[in-house]
Amino acid sequence: MNQEKIKCPECGHMIELSEAISHDIEDKVKSKFEQQIQAIKKESQDALTHKEEEFNLQLTKAKADLTAKAQKEALESVNLDLSDLKAQLDEKTKKLQGAEQFELKLRKKTRELEEKEKSLELEIMRKLDEERKSMEESLSKDFQEQHRLKDAEKEKQLSDMRKQIEDLQRKAEQGSQQNQGEVLELELEDVLKTEFPLDEIEPIGKGQRGADVLQIVKTQFGRVCGKILWETKRTKNWSDGWIQKLKDDQREAKADICVIVSEALPSGLSNFNQTNGVWVCSLQAYLSLAIALRVTLIQVASANLSQEGKNEKMEIMYKYLTGSEFRNRVEAIVESFVAMKSELEAEKRAIQKIWSKREKQIENVITHIGGMHGDLQGIVGSSLPTIKMLELDTTAIECGDDLEGKKKLN
Repeated sequence: MNQEKIKCPECGHMIELSEAISHDIEDKVKSKFEQQIQAIKKESQDALTHKEEEFNLQLTKAKADLTAKAQKEALESVNLDLSDLKAQLDEKTKKLQGAEQFELKLRKKTRELEEKEKSLELEIMRKLDEERKSMEESLSKDFQEQHRLKDAEKEKQLSDMRKQIEDLQRKAEQGSQQNQGEVLELELEDVLKTEFPLDEIEPIGKGQRGADVLQIVKTQFGRVCGKILWETKRTKNWSDGWIQKLKDDQREAKADICVIVSEALPSGLSNFNQTNGVWVCSLQAYLSLAIALRVTLIQVASANLSQEGKNEKMEIMYKYLTGSEFRNRVEAIVESFVAMKSELEAEKRAIQKIWSKREKQIENVITHIGGMHGDLQGIVGSSLPTIKMLELDTTAIECGDDLEGKKKLN
């Protein structure tokens, strides 16, 4: 079949008519399809851009919601952990305060024990003083009773002595030398009884071996302080043999002091003096000598008594300190101290164990909180709020870097 041909106005080439028509139609269809494709692409691009914007908005919103939720959960967890830590710290503080209160109570008990010990010593001394006072009162009553009886005896003796003096006076009128010596002896007895009513004046009877008068010196409480042995001599000549005889009588009578009262004195002696351990005095000086000797015996006895009282108190205190009662008290005090110290050491060990356990728990909580915060920061980014306690001190790092740099330079 013959096909018709047309000439191309552009190039002058001969083209078959069917081909030209189809080519033209193809160009038109192609152009139309390209326009449609471009329109579809544009619509698709616009839709894709719109979808992408919506997706980005939704993604941003979801990211913000997730960040807010994560922040809220992290803050709640941190607040919960911090509340737990605060509760643990409060519990630790309370236990520490309890330990301090226990220590204060222990110190208070120690002071009370010391005060009780001092009070016990004071009470012991008071009891000793009360017992001593009671004994003194009892002795005083006994002495007063004895003194009353002795006064009655002395009154009777004085009455008898008056009768004897009257008899002696009658004999003295006869001028007997023996009676004159007895008068001097009686005068000595009478003067000693009058001047020293508390003392016992015992005349040594005739025919008995010994001196003339034995004076037993006593205090107002009836305590014997010593003995004075008196010998009277009413002669014109002195004899040295009297000294030895009176010393023998002194040993037999167990007297502390012996005195010779004589009209005749040894050569060179005027009033009184001591000769070979025996006091010798004149008739005019024997009363003064008696007062001096008596005061001396009382002072010596008082000194000895004070020493004896001191020894008795020391002996009582020694018996108490070495006795079972004092030992039991000391053991009770020591046992109390040991028990309290043991309990205190046990409580210290228990508290230290609890503190060590709490410290490990706190370290674990802080480590987990830091790890969780780091995980959230890796997910959320810099928008996550920072926690100062979990951040690194950049100032210290910079200072450390500066020091390292300076070291390298040096």
